[in-house]
Amino acid sequence: MVRWFWLILFSLALLLQYRLWFGEPSLPQVWNLKDQIEEQKRHNQVLLERNTQLEAEVRDLKQGLSALEERARSEMGMIVKGETFFQVVKPLSPAGKVNE
Repeated sequence: MVRWFWLILFSLALLLQYRLWFGEPSLPQVWNLKDQIEEQKRHNQVLLERNTQLEAEVRDLKQGLSALEERARSEMGMIVKGETFFQVVKPLSPAGKVNE
C-alpha cells in the first residue's frame, strides 16, 4: 500500500515536471519571451533617443535660422554674401593621379 502511494506521488511529480518543461507555456518559452522583451526594450530606448534628437532638430529648424544656415553650409557648400570661397586642389603626380 505504501509502495503504491509513493509510486502515484512520484508519477504526479513527473507529470507536473513534464508540463513545466514541455507544456504550454513551458519554462523555455517563458525565458525566450523574457529575452525578447528585453531586446525590444533596448530597441525602444534607441528609437526614443533618436526621436528626441529629431524633435530637437525640428525645433531648431522651426525657431532659428542658424541651424538652417549651418546645414546649408555643411551639406550644400553654400556661402554668405561677402565671404570668399577657396578651393584647395591637390597637385597631380607625373602619372596623372592625385597625390595624397
